[in-house]
Formats: sequence, structure tokens, C-alpha cells
Amino acid sequence: MSTPYPFTAVVGQTDLRLALLLNAVSPAVGGVLVRGEKGTAKSTAVRALSTLLPQVDVVPGCRFSCAPVAPDPDCPDGPHEAGPGGARPARMVELPVGASEDRLVGALDIERALGEGVKAFEPGLLADAHRGILYVDEVNLLHDHLIDLLLDAAAMGASYVEREGVSVRHAARFLLVGTMNPEEGELRPQLLDRFGLTVEVAASREPAQRVEVVRRRLAYEDDPAGFAARWSGDEHEVRARVVAARALLPQVRLGDNALLQIAATCAGFEVDGMRADIVMARTATALAAWAGRTTVLKEDVRQAALLALPHRRRRNPFDAPGLDEDKLDQILDQFPDEEPQDEPDPEPDPGTDPEPDPDGGPENPQGPDDGGGPDGGGVPPQGGGPQDAQPPAEPAEAPADAPEGAPQSPAQEAGGPEQAAVRAAEPFRTKMLSVPGLGEGAAGRRSRARTAHGRTTGAQRPRGQLTKLHLAATVHAAAPHQKARGRTGRGLVIRKDDLRQATREGREGNLVLFVVDASGSMAARQRMSAVKGAVLSLLLDAYQRRDKVGLVTFRGAAAELALPPTSSVDAAAARLEKLPTGGRTPLGSGLLKAREVLRIERLRDPSRRPLLVVVTDGRATSAGAVGGDPRELTARSARLLAADGVASVVVDCESGPVRLGLAGALAADLGGPAVTLDGLRADSLAGLVKDVRTAVTTPATHTTRRAA
Repeated sequence: MSTPYPFTAVVGQTDLRLALLLNAVSPAVGGVLVRGEKGTAKSTAVRALSTLLPQVDVVPGCRFSCAPVAPDPDCPDGPHEAGPGGARPARMVELPVGASEDRLVGALDIERALGEGVKAFEPGLLADAHRGILYVDEVNLLHDHLIDLLLDAAAMGASYVEREGVSVRHAARFLLVGTMNPEEGELRPQLLDRFGLTVEVAASREPAQRVEVVRRRLAYEDDPAGFAARWSGDEHEVRARVVAARALLPQVRLGDNALLQIAATCAGFEVDGMRADIVMARTATALAAWAGRTTVLKEDVRQAALLALPHRRRRNPFDAPGLDEDKLDQILDQFPDEEPQDEPDPEPDPGTDPEPDPDGGPENPQGPDDGGGPDGGGVPPQGGGPQDAQPPAEPAEAPADAPEGAPQSPAQEAGGPEQAAVRAAEPFRTKMLSVPGLGEGAAGRRSRARTAHGRTTGAQRPRGQLTKLHLAATVHAAAPHQKARGRTGRGLVIRKDDLRQATREGREGNLVLFVVDASGSMAARQRMSAVKGAVLSLLLDAYQRRDKVGLVTFRGAAAELALPPTSSVDAAAARLEKLPTGGRTPLGSGLLKAREVLRIERLRDPSRRPLLVVVTDGRATSAGAVGGDPRELTARSARLLAADGVASVVVDCESGPVRLGLAGALAADLGGPAVTLDGLRADSLAGLVKDVRTAVTTPATHTTRRAA
């Protein structure tokens, strides 16, 4: 077993360490969500926390970690008699993003269940994490069906496994800790609210602190055991303080004044529901116990708000989490300070960096023995909240959405002036756009697909491990062989060859690639604002349906990939907001660029089907670097995409009393429908767009389906 990096050796990251320690003191706080860029010690700090947790008393031999003083009466390994038990270290169980449902909740031996009528159950990760930590790295990439199971277990404190009438239940109460990089997409609101606290982390911009990170990390990699030994004293102190705070926690008094402060804070920030109030109360109580006090003070309520409210303030996936600290202070200043009781001075907070030791050693950040650090840097220790981490300033002269090395103004090179970006209009609920046919891509909520969840449509022999038994088909396959197998009792004699896997149909997520016209013909401010509002609305729809998104823009003399396909829909919204306009219209170049992007993505993820959304008025006034007639290039590019089988839809942005209908002609070449900006709204009177037809759809089919 490898030696974990010491928790107390993590440089900076004050809020992160404090949030983790508060959950160690009071698991009822509800866990931590750590958001931040890659290489910021997120995983290092979480994995190091398990060594600071007190040992757990368990019933000997119980696979579900029942407490000996109060064993679970429904434990599958029970019943247990109350009595003395054994102690073991608290577990930290990691849930891989690609784990199966059976790996998470456990699996039944279907053959024994049917043939012998016994519940032969193999526990999953939820059972292993009971009374410990369940850690999910890259939690925002977790599949929906696993998130649903986590939500159920977190809400009920138990895991239920149901397989064709055979049911197993066991306790599953754990500390949920997740880490994520927001660039890769956001969490579902339901799971986001289940995390008690959230912390934003960023790498330090202080050279001295970055040097210390590297020094400690190198020392750890050279001699993990020796490095851990040098920090063992600090680890022991923090571990003892966690135990003392846990013992003090029941004595902490949460007065009416503190409760009013909590309620006023949640109401003032318009937080939905009551979970925020409860989490703040538990966090403030844990803060008081961690400080060695039995009374909750205003400073505890303030710190609890900074940790518990930022992720509950979001109204849509494009809002950055955060809290206005000035407003927080104004709310809390309305209440008098709680009179503290006579108590001993609290010990120094191990959540902050210790004072330098002039003799060197673990407490000296610049000491000769401390070279190296965790897998990333830290924030300055004096920071009071997520807003203290300052990103590096971006050069003002470089447009934010331009790729590195690109000319600053391709539109100007083509002879057209570049116009400043305009704000998007208010987003709206869009109609359903889906890819025709039956896919097999990642689970989502857009197009029909064969999935592990959904309605049962048939049965087949399992290709690998059996996950969803089709009971009727299994019985039908085994029934003719019962006499030959010597059946004498009531149960069926089931063999492995009899088992049948249920085939199910659900929904998949798609790759939605936006191709947006940013040329001068779209540059009228009111018109471009409406176009951006429509694309933003489609991005919101893509977020809700668990799609990947990409953004190609074209103007001037060329097209560019403004955002490679990603799960971060808010990144696409940010690029869209800063999108400038102007210049000529290389529509054909934009379509060719989209075709190249889809070709590469098809190699990376062949099971994820694309949906191409072209936002344009259909005008083509430039052939770009390809040369030739712009309209002919546009038609040829569109027919190439149709021949590739790419499902497409054209959002017609043409306005005014006189319309040329060029977008409709483009849609015909792409083999898909055209919809106006007004027709894109879900509440409009236009016909509902359900399927985007591919090139194989004939005109006769179009006519028939419209008539239907």
C-alpha cells in the first residue's frame, strides 16, 4: 500500500482543508464539492483526509460495517447481536466515473436466486463506503443512472437493490466528496444541492508559494515514507483535534440569535428550499467545536455561509457560483454579537499554514527538509473565501475567443470592419430537436437509443456480464430442459446459457455542433442579439439533455473552431457572449470546418451521434481560401455533410419583408429542416420539430409525414 501524502503538508488551500476538516468533525454537514482547475491538489487533499478520521467500531465479519452497539436489523449479513466489536480505520472508497450500476450498488447471483431461492448478494461500493468517505473524482462526468443511485442513497441513508422481485436493502450513510473541473461541464442541480459545502480552488500566483509546492512534492516522490514521517507530528495533532471536536460537538449551543442570522442570510440571498439553512446550522456548529467553543458566534455563521451558499445561489448553468461578501456583512450586521462564554483560547487552526520555524523542519515552509508538494499549488492562506483566488489577468489586446496564434481580426484582413460583441437576448425554452433512428451513445435525454435504462423492448443473450435479467425470456429458455436436467423440486434448474439480457430503449446524449454566422450580414445589433439569444437557448437545452457541444464560427475570409466539442456548456456560452461580428460570409468554409470537426470526433467517440445546427441567413459572399463561387461551394459542402449521414437543422435568421429563402435551400442540401428564430420557440404556433431528417430521407417521405 502506497504512503499517502500528508494532509498537513498541503500548501495553502485554506478553505479546502477547512471544509474537509469540518466534515470530519461532523459528517452530518453533508460532504464537500471541490471545484477548480487541474493540478490544484484537489485529489491529494481529499485522499489525505481519510488518515485523519477516527477508527470505526464494526461487527466482526460484517461486510456492511454495522455498528456493534446498534447493528442494522435489516443487514443482509445479520441479524447481529449487540455487543463488543472490532475497530478498523475509516475507509475512503473511490467511485470511478465509468463504474457500472452493479459495481456501485452490488449484484445478485441471479442463477442462485432463481434456482435455490437464496439472496446471494455481493456488496458494492455503497456498502464499502458506509460510515466512511465516498469520493468521486470528476463527479461532473458521472453518468445519470449512477447519479440517480447516489441521490437515492444520500436521501434515504440506505441502498436498495431490486432484481426481478428479489430485493436487498442495507444501510449506506457516507460522507460524499466530489472534485471537478468546471471546464468539463457542470453538475445536475439535484446532485449539486446534495453537497453540503463547496470550495473553489485555484493555483497560487505567488512565486514563493509555488516554489514550496514543488519542493514538497519532489521530496515526497523521492522518499514517501520519510516525508510522511517528518509530518507525522502535525498529522497526530490534527487527528487528536478532530477527535476532541467530535466529543465537544454535542455540547455546542446554537442560540436563537445564531438561528436568526442563518435564516436571514438564506432569505436575503433568496436560496431555494430549506436545506441551506440546515447545512449552515450544522456547519456553524462544527466550526464552533473545531475552535474549541460551545457557543456559535457570528463569525461562525459568516464562514458557514461562505462554504454552504455559493453553489446554491445559481439560477442557471451559466451562472458562476459565488457570494457577495459585502451583502453578507450587511445582513449579519443587523444582529448583535453573541456573548461568548468563558472558554479556553482555541488552538491554532491546522487549516491554515503554521508559522515558519527558524530551525527548519516540517513547520518551516522554506526548510531544507521540505521539498515538494501536492499535485498542485494553493491559494494564499489569508484568503477568506473563493473570491480571494485571483486568476491571471488576460491581455486586453487579444480577443478571448480567438485561438492561440490566430490573427486578431480576420474580418479586417478580408476588407470588412470588425464590430464589437453584443449581448445575447433573453433565452427561451426551445422545441425538441433530435437525431432520427436508434443510437447506442452515452446516456442522455435527447435522441432514442439502446441504453441500460428505459423501457424493455426485448431480450437477447448477454454479451458479457448479465446486468438486466429478462425473467420471462430466461424461464422460457430453461423450461424445455427441466426433465433432462433432473428437476425434482419446486425451483427451476437454471444454467448460464438460459440467462437472457433485457434490451431497453431510452435516450442518449448527442454532440450538438453549432455553426454560427458572424459575418457583416448578421451584424445588425438587434438581429445579432436575437441570434445569440437563440443559440444560448439551444445551449441551455443541450445542458439539460446532457449533450456535448461545440462551436464553429465563420466571418471575413475563414471559419474557426471557437470551442472544440466539450461537456462544458457554460464555456460555449462564454465564447458566444464575446463573439464579434463583421466582414464577408464564408458559409461554405464554415460547413467544411464543421465536417472536419465531426470527422475527428467520430474517431474519438464513434457511438455519439452528431446533430449539426447551422445558424445563418443563408447568404454566401466569400469562398475563403478554397476559392471559386461561394454559393456553389456552400451547396457542395452541404451535400458532403448529408452524404456523411450527419443530421442537420438550419436556424433561418433572415428577417424583413423581403426574404430570399436561401436558408431553406441550404437545409434542402443538408437533408434537414429549416426553422425560423420564432419557430424555434417551444410556445410558438409553428409545427413541432421532432426529428431531424438525414440525407436518406426522400421528398415523398417529407410530404407524407407533414400531411400526417
